Amino acid sequence: MLAHVNTIAFNGLSTLDVDLQLQITAGMPVFSIVGLPDKTIAESRERVRAALNTLGVELPAKRIIVNLAPADLLKEGSHFDLPIALAVLAGLGIVPAEEVNNYVVIGELGLDGKIQPVNGVLPVAIHASRRQKGLICPASQGSEAVWSGLKDIVAAPSLLALINHLKGVQQLPTPTAKQKKSRTSDLDMADVKGQETAKRAMEIAAAGGHNLLMVGTPGAGKSMLAARMVTILPPMTTEEALETCMIHSIAGELKDGEISFDRPYRDPHHNASTPALIGGGRKGIPGEISLAHNGVLFLDELPEFNRATLEALRQPLETGYVSISRVNCHTQYPANFQLIAAMNPCRCGYLGINGQECTRAPKCAEEYQSRISGPLMDRFDMHIQVPPVSPWDMSEIKTGESSAQIRERVIAARKIQRQRFIEMGLPNLYTNSQLKGDALEQVTQLAEDAKQLLVAFADKMKLSARAYHRTLKLARTIADLQNEKNVSKIHVAEALSYRYVMPSKQV
Repeated sequence: MLAHVNTIAFNGLSTLDVDLQLQITAGMPVFSIVGLPDKTIAESRERVRAALNTLGVELPAKRIIVNLAPADLLKEGSHFDLPIALAVLAGLGIVPAEEVNNYVVIGELGLDGKIQPVNGVLPVAIHASRRQKGLICPASQGSEAVWSGLKDIVAAPSLLALINHLKGVQQLPTPTAKQKKSRTSDLDMADVKGQETAKRAMEIAAAGGHNLLMVGTPGAGKSMLAARMVTILPPMTTEEALETCMIHSIAGELKDGEISFDRPYRDPHHNASTPALIGGGRKGIPGEISLAHNGVLFLDELPEFNRATLEALRQPLETGYVSISRVNCHTQYPANFQLIAAMNPCRCGYLGINGQECTRAPKCAEEYQSRISGPLMDRFDMHIQVPPVSPWDMSEIKTGESSAQIRERVIAARKIQRQRFIEMGLPNLYTNSQLKGDALEQVTQLAEDAKQLLVAFADKMKLSARAYHRTLKLARTIADLQNEKNVSKIHVAEALSYRYVMPSKQV
């Protein structure tokens, strides 16, 4: 007897077709899985055997061979459990083989026959839709699969329910799409008292997708500001949400099949390893920069991160994607994130504050700041100082603007940018931070006085070509926030004010 079941193997975000073939022949009783399976799949035999025994199905005393074709492709993951079980059931004539062939199947089996959640249901559903097949998946992830647009989805809670459905005895309910509740409702920019300059910088950064570095003493409000960045960003479009949630699905971070339209906010600890931040490991899983795709990556205590880990950020910040090469894995993940970082000016944190700075100042500040390389510092569009707010000011300052008010201006500025890019024939661009080459020069044609100011500053401060162009992008965003068609001297002057010089390096 020969049975076929359609399933998949993962290579990063890519889903590769796997033809699961089962043959039952006379011979010495054996249940063997071939086709380059890993340890997880090899253990599927026992899970499948136990699940079938729970249903009262005994494997025949024959030679049972499962082949995962193509045989030269490494197969990993517990999602092969359900395809193997269905292949056995089809081979034994318990379920109709023709019906099973109409689906792509993934799912992990419990010993009691329950179908457990697995990673990657959303990209598999999109793959099945392209192949014009249906999808069989765990019941708890059916709502996740619905977002792919696929109509024929069988979300089964158990192997028994799935058998009854395929035989027409029982009709499983059609899953419905679920949207996760916004997590930003408890955060608001109005919570931050003072720091009007920093708030203005955050608004500009949000409007143009610019990278931002905050330098200030402990307790000045840097982390508080960064956590509220996502509250002033526009919600993701459906396309952006699907792209982001595909990455989260592969990483196993999409819970209860709910899709979120909040932009992701990731804040890894400074002891994070390079594979954790960039992605990789033996299986080439996505890292924090990919999980922050279309959102914000916040790195607190920036100099405390490993030097090599920080340097690995340089290429993704320029290209918007990360390439991971391992012995068993060569893949690419999107990584178009907005980098927000915070640091103290020195190790003690109180440089320049009388009575609080340490006795080694300013030498300790120079050593501390030197942990951040020039090339990485150059990739920040904005460098701002966040000074401490005194207790007297805290008690007197009134509540400032809410996140909703700031977000309205950010959305308006982004609409201006988007319309401009469409008119220029650049539909793949969304924010000014993505501008390059001729397109940048075309949208930032400066008046003579604005050009002289920028060139003089760049010459005096020895700005690199990258920093020069990032300043141009920043000036364009400031003009968009004010709904100005042209970039004038005042916009350039404000953009230059965000090229902050570290306290220990000020002249």
